[in-house]
Parts: sequence; structure tokens; C-alpha cells
Amino acid sequence: PPSRGRVEHARMHAKHRGHEAMHAEMVLILIATLVVAQLLLVQWKQRHPRSYNMVTLFQMWVVPLYFTVKLNWWRFLVIWVLFSAVTAFVTFRATRKPLVQTTPRLVYKWFLLIYKISYATGIVGYMAVMFTLFGLNLLFRIKPEDAMDFGISLLFYGLYYGVLERDFAEMCADYMASTIGFYSASGMPTKHLSDSVCAVCGQQIFVDVNEEGIIENTY
Repeated sequence: PPSRGRVEHARMHAKHRGHEAMHAEMVLILIATLVVAQLLLVQWKQRHPRSYNMVTLFQMWVVPLYFTVKLNWWRFLVIWVLFSAVTAFVTFRATRKPLVQTTPRLVYKWFLLIYKISYATGIVGYMAVMFTLFGLNLLFRIKPEDAMDFGISLLFYGLYYGVLERDFAEMCADYMASTIGFYSASGMPTKHLSDSVCAVCGQQIFVDVNEEGIIENTY
């Protein structure tokens, strides 16, 4: 009956009375927490950049592994394992003391290669997404959901591994810079090397400054 419906409606309102204020308080608490957390992160990054970079890098590297295993994303897991294995080896070489003469070139080549692959993957993924939005996938008889999944996946791979390799490269560069440093009691230390020799590692330079290398450039 209509009267019974009105009674239940009034009872529901009485039961949830005051929830609007509680929801508003929850939103304010959430906003305040986000603001405070952002301020704390900024202060942490400014005061202790080394620990901040290490913690954020570790989280970005390890956290996706949990979702990968839980959701059975085996393709991502295989790529992650391969990337992690080679990067761990390169990072291990970059943190050794004394530094092996060939290590700077190894570090440079590996991270430059990952950068180029990530860049190309991201571009292809972005183009696939845009082509799908404009309906060009229908010309190849590809379903929109398949084309969009393909584009977003490539875009994610490019962004994720691009950011990850950048942070690892910065960490390795910091370690190598602190290891390579040298001291001269007579004043400013100097090196007199040939133009065809790298001033960092002392190895022969194979690519000229004005040439575009495949996996190695000279600056």
C-alpha cells in the first residue's frame, strides 16, 4: 500500500539521518590527507632526495609484480623478469668499487637501448589509440576493443619501462660519478686525452659527435 511505502521511506531517511554531514567530513579528511601527504613528500624529496628516489624506485619496480601475479598477466611478467635481470646485472656492475673500465659504456648502452625501445613503443601505442578513436581500425577489420587494448598496452609498456629505466640510469650515474672522481694535491685535477678517447671511461670512441649512433652516441 502507498502508506506502507511512505512509512518505509521515512524509516530509511531516519536511519540514514546525518550521513550527509558524515560524507562531507570524510571528503574534507581525504582532501586534507592528500594535501598533507603531498607536502610531506615534497619535503622528503627536497631534504633527502637519495632515500626518496630509492624508495619510490623500489615501489614502482616491485608493486606491479603483485598485480601481475594476481591477475595472471604472464606477458608483462616475462618482460619484467627479463628487464629486471639485465638491469640488476648492470646496476651491480655500476656500484662496484673499483669501477671496471668497461662499465660506463655498458650502462650507457643498456639504458639508451631501453630508452629507444620505450620511446618507440609509446609512440606506436599512442598512434594505435588515436587510430582507434578515429575509427581507422575498421579499415583493417580490427575490433575497436582489440585495437584499443593493443594501443593502451603498448602505451603503458612504453611509459612504465621508460620511467623505470630513467630512474635506474640516474642511480647508476650517481654511483659511477662518485666512484670515478679523482683527486690531485697540486690543485684542480686535469686529464689530457685524445679526442677519440672517452674522458669518463678511457675507452675508444666509435661514433663521432656529429654522427647518429644506433645504441651509442657521443656528446
